[in-house]
Amino acid sequence: MADKIKQICAIQMTSGTNVDDNISDIEQQLLTLEQTQQQLVLLPECCLFFGGKDQEQLTLAKANKDSHGLKAKLAALAKKYNVFLVAGSIPVLSKFPDKFTNSCFVFSPDGETLGDYDKIHLFDVAVEDNEKNYFESRYAKAGEHISVVDVAGINVGLSICYDLRFPELFRQLCQQGAKIITVPSAFTRVTGAAHWQTLLQARAIENQVYIIAADQEGVHSNGRETWGHSMIISPWGEILTQLDTGKGIICAEYQEEELNKVRKAMPVNTHNRFKNKLMSYE
Repeated sequence: MADKIKQICAIQMTSGTNVDDNISDIEQQLLTLEQTQQQLVLLPECCLFFGGKDQEQLTLAKANKDSHGLKAKLAALAKKYNVFLVAGSIPVLSKFPDKFTNSCFVFSPDGETLGDYDKIHLFDVAVEDNEKNYFESRYAKAGEHISVVDVAGINVGLSICYDLRFPELFRQLCQQGAKIITVPSAFTRVTGAAHWQTLLQARAIENQVYIIAADQEGVHSNGRETWGHSMIISPWGEILTQLDTGKGIICAEYQEEELNKVRKAMPVNTHNRFKNKLMSYE
């Protein structure tokens, strides 16, 4: 049985369209970890394929339908480097042949799958960047269930990128016991500069959880620009560590006693009068 998590980490990537190259980039970061304590490591959204055409993700999902090759490669990394790995997201073919789910998987240091999550909120927006328009639902199917995963005795809530703008999801994860919430992302440079840090700190503060946010960063092969600024935030809303630009890994200590101290001093979950019913005022 793996030890309890003592350190939480996020890997920032500039993923491309070659799966093996992206695996190699992840390995380069995992090699820098000190193996003196148990770590939980988060990868960004679209960690194994990014920067190509949206339809290519569907093609990749179809190619891996039977072999589960992408998932197997990530599980092998978790086992090789003895980490709990929250593997950002990969495309997984859905029950509809023309749609994939943008799916996050959590692996143990034994390479076992502990849980998964399909991205619920899909990014269909107009943004003033090189892409101009994003229409994620053209090829992706939205998930239908939230996910809190027991990781060595610590409840970890899962989200993906655009989910960050929906506080109701984070509240539900918290009410189901989450003490850490992961946010693997590929935030655009425009929206990231405007809202990324503010939203992350708000989700940490209002739910009194650790937030681990791993973002894509840089200019990708299709011209898309991502924001980076991966960070780890305390339940009090403090940025414990961050990486603004470039590839790399950041880590911070997970201190459950600090989380409990924040929740005891300001028991907002207990005080929340909207938890079980909608209040009305006359």
